[in-house]
Amino acid sequence: YSFCTLLEGGVGDIMSSEQLKRKVLLMGQAHSGKTSMRSIIFAHWVARDTRKLGPTTEVEYSHVKFLGNLVLNLWDCGGQVSFVKNYLSSQEKHVFSNVAVLIYVFDIEMGPPLHGTEEWESQLTVFKRCLASLVKNSGNAKVFCLIHKMDLIAPDQRDEVYENCKFQLEEQVREALAEAEAPPTLTQNVTCFATSIWDESLYRAWSMIVYALVPKIDVLQRLTDTFCGLCQADEVVLFERQTFLTILSSRRPDMEQHPDDHRHEKISNIIKQFKLTAFRQGSLVQSMEVTNSRFTAFVNQFTSNTYVMVVLSDKTIPRAATKINIALARQKVSIVFLFFLKIQYIHTQ
Repeated sequence: YSFCTLLEGGVGDIMSSEQLKRKVLLMGQAHSGKTSMRSIIFAHWVARDTRKLGPTTEVEYSHVKFLGNLVLNLWDCGGQVSFVKNYLSSQEKHVFSNVAVLIYVFDIEMGPPLHGTEEWESQLTVFKRCLASLVKNSGNAKVFCLIHKMDLIAPDQRDEVYENCKFQLEEQVREALAEAEAPPTLTQNVTCFATSIWDESLYRAWSMIVYALVPKIDVLQRLTDTFCGLCQADEVVLFERQTFLTILSSRRPDMEQHPDDHRHEKISNIIKQFKLTAFRQGSLVQSMEVTNSRFTAFVNQFTSNTYVMVVLSDKTIPRAATKINIALARQKVSIVFLFFLKIQYIHTQ
């Protein structure tokens, strides 16, 4: 299997600066939690400290360097009524042109069952208008709807509340596309998540958002699948170094489905908090190893922009062999994440 063939299949063209810049709109009504989640993901805030954040006025621009060459041009749009009116009128073309992703945050605190339907209907109306402007100016943009502050809903009601909100959002999307005479297939570009700053759900949603922004992700997925097979690993997970968001993962084909679908995000959150704690003490975390009776997990800095986690349950594979494989892959990195061109599996008796 040729890594060179994969790379020659078009990875090189993603190095153009134009393609690696992605405009991301972060929208939603005032006090919905937009700036809090941005601060947690990209500025390393902890959830309890976000109470100190003030409201966003107009648009706050930030350029977030992600995976080295990928730059997220993040527009955090204030949600006050006067600002929203400007976004949808005099500033429409400026705000909604050349958008790769719209992230729209819905405040569940201002909707059923915690408050009332009037505030929720207001959020849906503004979302529909924003979606119409997006379709008009950036027809191929992807849309992520974050139904936020789900920690305020009783655990036994969360699934029902989320599904109800999701159904209403999908109705708004279909209506907006019909009114704009846009292809109904564009509904496939809209994805919903239930989120909270107090658990791993926020990391899961933002990992999927970033996954949609990374160019040639299918090539990178095949490379990771190959690496997983060569190492005879149960699972390989790639994290972005700064945010520790999950970029992609690969697992052994014959493995049973893991009972916890959120394990990557939980691990991401735990390791990020551990790294931040170590940093405050003047230490840097470059690698760690966890071993128990069932598996061994290696977490290593992989490239200058990524960390890799390799999980093995086969106790006949020496730990040193896995470490050498990771080191060999690191030496052969190329292009996008500076990934590997060649890898040799080492298995000593």
